[in-house]
Amino acid sequence: MQISMVVFDMAGTTVDEGNVVYHTLHKAIEKFCPTISFEEVLLWGAGKEKLQAIRETLIGTNNEISEEHIQLIFQDFLQLLDMAYQNLLVIPTKNSEQLFKDLKALNIHVVLNTGYNRATATSLINKINWKEGIHYDLLVTASDVKNTRPAPDMILYAMQQLNIQDANRVIKVGDSTIDIEEGINAGCKYNIGVTTGAHSKGQLLTANPNFIFDNIYDLMTILQ
Repeated sequence: MQISMVVFDMAGTTVDEGNVVYHTLHKAIEKFCPTISFEEVLLWGAGKEKLQAIRETLIGTNNEISEEHIQLIFQDFLQLLDMAYQNLLVIPTKNSEQLFKDLKALNIHVVLNTGYNRATATSLINKINWKEGIHYDLLVTASDVKNTRPAPDMILYAMQQLNIQDANRVIKVGDSTIDIEEGINAGCKYNIGVTTGAHSKGQLLTANPNFIFDNIYDLMTILQ
């Protein structure tokens, strides 16, 4: 069956921002829980809406903190991220722009989705100078839907916006286990992990992807 749409995660998958978001998230969390490591933030929080990522990192590391303190961590994270973004270097991941171009030449929609809110995602896209309708067809963020990853809402929303009825015509690509879980929950034909971001090949395998690529452009081998 012809593929109509590929849904790509952003940070670590198609956008290289030096893991600034997770380093900033770690910085905000460790003010209250100094024993939590950066690796634990990636393990429990990668790919998730960032308030959810804070909660699940604390749960996963057995840290009991009040909702009031969780909200304080989140607000501190947003302020720290604004400062970090002022001089942030953002570049496409290797071969992602060429892949977008070649997919569009095959009349396959390129969708970006992310656990960031729209303001953060838009800031990243502006820094990388990607334009909707040129580099990609649609951006869907955690703040656009009711339920975030691993719920399939962002992918289903993209399908609705682009008038795609069958998830068997959709591929999901991401650098974290929750990306793969999101694609499986949406019923995507292929759910692909890439090793360029948050999770290792071993971690990605735990989510049962159809493929794991070191180079995102290897997606073309499936389509060909």
